[in-house]
Amino acid sequence: MDLLKKLRLKSPHSKSGLKIIVLVAVLVELTSIVQYWFASKSIREEVEHRAETELHVKNLEIQNVMVAVETAINNTVWTAEQLLEQPDSLYGVLAHLVTQNPTIVGAGLMFIADYYPQKGHWFEPYVVMRADSTLESSNIGSATHDYFEAEFFRNGMEADGGYWSEPYFDDAGAKMMLCTYTRALHDASGRAVALIGADVSLDWLSDVINARQIYPSSYNVILSREGQVMACPVESLVMRSTAEELASDVRDSNIHRVNRQMMSGESGHSTIKNNSGENLYVFYAPVDAGTGWSMAVVCSDNEIYRGLRQVGFNIMLLMIAGMALLCYIIYRVARNIRAYEDANSVKERIGNELRIARGIQESMLPKIFPPYPERDDIDIFSTLTPAKEVGGDLYDFFIRNGRLFFCIGDVSGKGIPASLVMAVTRSLFRTVASHQDLPADIVKDINASMAEMNDSDMFVTLFVGALDLESGKMQYCNAGHEAPLLAGQGIGILPTDNNIPVGLMAEWDYKGMETQIYPLTTLFLYTDGLTEAENAAHEQFGKQRMVEMVRQAMYVDGSYRCSPQSIISFVTSTVNDFVGDAEQYDDLTMLAIRYTPKESPLLEGK
Repeated sequence: MDLLKKLRLKSPHSKSGLKIIVLVAVLVELTSIVQYWFASKSIREEVEHRAETELHVKNLEIQNVMVAVETAINNTVWTAEQLLEQPDSLYGVLAHLVTQNPTIVGAGLMFIADYYPQKGHWFEPYVVMRADSTLESSNIGSATHDYFEAEFFRNGMEADGGYWSEPYFDDAGAKMMLCTYTRALHDASGRAVALIGADVSLDWLSDVINARQIYPSSYNVILSREGQVMACPVESLVMRSTAEELASDVRDSNIHRVNRQMMSGESGHSTIKNNSGENLYVFYAPVDAGTGWSMAVVCSDNEIYRGLRQVGFNIMLLMIAGMALLCYIIYRVARNIRAYEDANSVKERIGNELRIARGIQESMLPKIFPPYPERDDIDIFSTLTPAKEVGGDLYDFFIRNGRLFFCIGDVSGKGIPASLVMAVTRSLFRTVASHQDLPADIVKDINASMAEMNDSDMFVTLFVGALDLESGKMQYCNAGHEAPLLAGQGIGILPTDNNIPVGLMAEWDYKGMETQIYPLTTLFLYTDGLTEAENAAHEQFGKQRMVEMVRQAMYVDGSYRCSPQSIISFVTSTVNDFVGDAEQYDDLTMLAIRYTPKESPLLEGK
């Protein structure tokens, strides 16, 4: 109050000064609110992205196990049907199924009533692998173990194809918590006479769900189609509680809607307030493996926004200090008109600075070419031609902080398993490269994640690079992939270290390299589907022929200024002519990156 009285007595501009103080205070507050809102929105989008990625990766891991079990059973059905007349030999079929598939802890056959009169009313030959790696074989069907009443027997016999059971405790065979995949066996007349089933322990599911979390306090949950808790961090709740039973203790009614949507196979996210008043963010999606299961990621509001709230508190302290300083400035302005004008200029500049808002854009995967039509320093084109319906090759690129991050890779094997590994690798590249700067560190993090989940012994050859679009300096790391070509005034193979492919050894120390990319130089990357393409005479296209084709494409009409699209189109046409009618046996991927800076120190004097 003393300060305001002095302003009124000593300065004819005191009212204007007070108005300016109030106006600036309002603007600062509004700007802070807007900044806080944008920051909250950005954090929420990041949480959603991380949760969706987590659900996607977990889904792929679960599907990998499910597909392996389904494939094993499907491959055994024909053999078992051929031996229906020799019931005792079926134990050998089941033993082979268990020993050749580590995921399967036990396997059995459940025949319809009295199918073998000499075997009795119930005949259920069963083989289980015990913890000491010994096999136990027995007929576990009996009046006390009436499998005719089991849910998986009734539904499996009625199912058109395979059927995944609800989880249950097997007290007759494996003596553990299981879920079972079954398929019907048919006799020579086509009648369904038995089910063949593979038992999978729920322990691996808990391991997958609890392996890592997107935040220290977040957790993952899996529900069965009937709402049974199959996996969660609290072991005492697994297979002992349903989602609705757990929800009965929560006052927020949103949890019941989430439970219904999860059991209906829907995807989405919601906010639930627990009984302590804390907001929990729940992201959920179905498990795409024909099981009817659903997954959820639960994150704490306090943990997500703790850093932002601390920053907000610090900003508030700075605002208070700033307002105190502004009052002092106005007081000085009231005593001197010139000082007032100078202070007004400062205030206006501060006000303009406070009104500047920065938007955050989330980079997306490239979908069209050219991917960056507004830029004149880079030109990119790529193609991927899978050998089958799905392929194991991958490539990706995006620009962050003036650097082009890119990769190309080739998964070992073909078909669905390779495509699943490809999807995981591409997701990991996007996630890791969004915060890692060095290609060697990016490859190292991807390798650690891939090796951890690599139960199928698959690996990926991978090349990761980061090109500084201002200086032309390129850092890169090659993990067992084909060395790219550099084509400019001349053409040659980029030197690379002998790193092993990712997914083989979690602790491998990947080495990176660095080179200078000169203006109008094209980096040509490819997978071995190009050099190993064969014609009808089983002759390979070869690396020498590839280099010559790139050379011809680069020097059309005596010029080396050919676009990446023209280079790839020319090489593609040449490969197609070479292969002719021969069947393509491997995926073929090409990625061409042409560095075209408008202004560069490397172009001075030319």
